[in-house]
Amino acid sequence: MTGFTTPELPSYTSGAWNTPLLGDTIGDNFDRTVARHGERDALVDRAAGRRWTYTELAAEVDALAFGLLRAGIGKGDRVGIWAPNCAEWVFVQYATAKIGAILVNINPAYRSHELQYVLTQAGIRMLVAAPSFKTSDYAAMIGEVRGNCPDLEQVVLLGSPEWDELGESGRAALADDRTRLDAAQRDLSADDPINIQYTSGTTGFPKGATLSHHNILNNGFFVGELCHYTEQDKVCIPVPFYHCFGMVMGNLACTSHGATMVIPGPAFDPTQTLAAVAEERCTSLYGVPTMFI
Repeated sequence: MTGFTTPELPSYTSGAWNTPLLGDTIGDNFDRTVARHGERDALVDRAAGRRWTYTELAAEVDALAFGLLRAGIGKGDRVGIWAPNCAEWVFVQYATAKIGAILVNINPAYRSHELQYVLTQAGIRMLVAAPSFKTSDYAAMIGEVRGNCPDLEQVVLLGSPEWDELGESGRAALADDRTRLDAAQRDLSADDPINIQYTSGTTGFPKGATLSHHNILNNGFFVGELCHYTEQDKVCIPVPFYHCFGMVMGNLACTSHGATMVIPGPAFDPTQTLAAVAEERCTSLYGVPTMFI
């Protein structure tokens, strides 16, 4: 047959494992968990004294996702997140996944020159950031470099009127018609890029690694499988969300199994972490050896 070309399709290796790889997008997988475990706790933010069931978390995520669409953010656009661990980090993670925007994780310890490098190298269009954290004045650093970042069109500080407007505009639009959000979600493939994580940059500037729904969802899912997570589990996550340990092995392992994400605090604190484990009756605790010795 003349003129016929074989389409290039992704190929995945297989091995001695009975559980098949997931073919979902993150949004579809999340929605399935919400349908199964809607009234169970999904997220606990201990520092803020707030908690959400899966149904409540889905409402926050969908409102923000629609708000992002209304703000001109869509499939393939880069959205940066520069904040310590908090519930809003989770909202942004799943809202961007729902519409196919590529979440760019930014290390909370970055200084101005590192921030500028990532903003320009990744082509970030919208930056969602905490106003400050510890001794870092994020708002001031953003102001310092913004003029050197030609792709950066919008900066939204957590807790600001602009942040509130993102969620409220999406919530109001959803109340009328969610067709646009559903269409955006249907347009996605598990092989689409959805996350950029930066290396530590110990020998030079950090390097961005682009990851797909398939990459990080299966990473989180199989970590959860190996830990035997179910909807009965509560996972204490004191490790940073900007790293795969927090957002993938933590958050995605939980949401792919109906388990509860417990954020003990914005950064690791031994007392806060132990209190969270005891008072929330956590069944699993994440960390590295230097956090416990």
